[in-house]
Amino acid sequence: MPDDTKRPSEQRDDVVVPLKRSRSPDGGVEAPDAVVVGGGAIGLACAWRAARRGVRVRVLERDHPGAGASHVAAGMLAPVSEASWGEEALMRLALASAGAWPGFAAELAEDSQLEVGYEPCGALHVALDRDESEELRRRFELMGSLDLGVEWLRPRACRDLEPGLVPACAAGVHAPGEAAVDPGLLLPALTAAVERCGGQVLVEAEVTDILTDDGRLTGVITGDGREHRAEHVVLASGAWSGASPWLPPLARPPVRPVKGQILTLRGNPDQPVCRRIVASERVYLVPRPDGRLIVGATVEERGFDIQVTAGGVLELLREAYRALPDVSELELVETVAGLRPGTPDNAPLVGPGALDGLVLATGHYRNGILLTPISAEAVAALLAQDPLPPEAEVAHPGRFAGESAPGLVAAPTIEDARE
Repeated sequence: MPDDTKRPSEQRDDVVVPLKRSRSPDGGVEAPDAVVVGGGAIGLACAWRAARRGVRVRVLERDHPGAGASHVAAGMLAPVSEASWGEEALMRLALASAGAWPGFAAELAEDSQLEVGYEPCGALHVALDRDESEELRRRFELMGSLDLGVEWLRPRACRDLEPGLVPACAAGVHAPGEAAVDPGLLLPALTAAVERCGGQVLVEAEVTDILTDDGRLTGVITGDGREHRAEHVVLASGAWSGASPWLPPLARPPVRPVKGQILTLRGNPDQPVCRRIVASERVYLVPRPDGRLIVGATVEERGFDIQVTAGGVLELLREAYRALPDVSELELVETVAGLRPGTPDNAPLVGPGALDGLVLATGHYRNGILLTPISAEAVAALLAQDPLPPEAEVAHPGRFAGESAPGLVAAPTIEDARE
């Protein structure tokens, strides 16, 4: 691939972060208070926020930071698109996290001394035919009841905001407070922030076993035989969390992989096909300042398969063209598939796990980037024995029991954790 097709974060020397590979047991490094298993956005953010509170942290990443779902994410910070009946508590969690993003991004830029890629661009949710308009109207009424700060627009007003929209656009909902972040910039910034705040990020460090003492989890062992002892182990392995062979079966959370294919297109940054997020019933399009346009994403229950398919690409391009016909003139730069960590009720798992000493930070499904700030704050508070954000109650792992996750029956509630 020619150099000019690489992402901006791959071209810039100032975002290169030197990382340590896992070493043999004679490294002589001071033991951490917490070990975070998984170096995606969630794991790195948990480590950074904990380090800011004075917790000694070490991140163990089996590949390189962001090698999982974080690398594939579009980076939408769009809670409006997730408004659904019966999920009001989850919506409050999403809104709290979205509201935290501006401050989170500013602090991350200060701590890392790198660009974060946060863009408060707003979003336009559109209906492209009569049936979609009726469904969008129903969802708009729900949005109004949740005080999401949105506005119903007629077709002409939609095209005034985004002239590239298809003339057949039937209606839209304007969400000016929504935003996006570029994972290609976010992940190096998080990695740098962890290390600049005193934490460690080890790559090529795959966890193979656990350390226990009288039934309590006291650390993990990596493939090189090194022991990583700590007061807490944070499981932030995304879609692989529920299939972690190093955990006892009853301690594995109810997380499954959900495949998503996503495309990157590229055009003239001075003449973008859209200036804000455009989301229809079947596709979303996220513009980047450098002219890239992220198009996503399929939702497929196919286990750990990450093969890009012709059908998936066709579906995304077709639906993108239905909304913004000018996408047909853009260069197709990249096609990729990733695995989201899904749970039985679509809400994340953030809090104490089934083993004493285990903390869960996983199961974020389609909203890992959106929920990064509040998830990281909740985990950091738990590690530092501080009060947890009240909105995080919906994500408490103890809600699962019985056949879905029998080991979590014993997980203390957030109120218990506070006491």
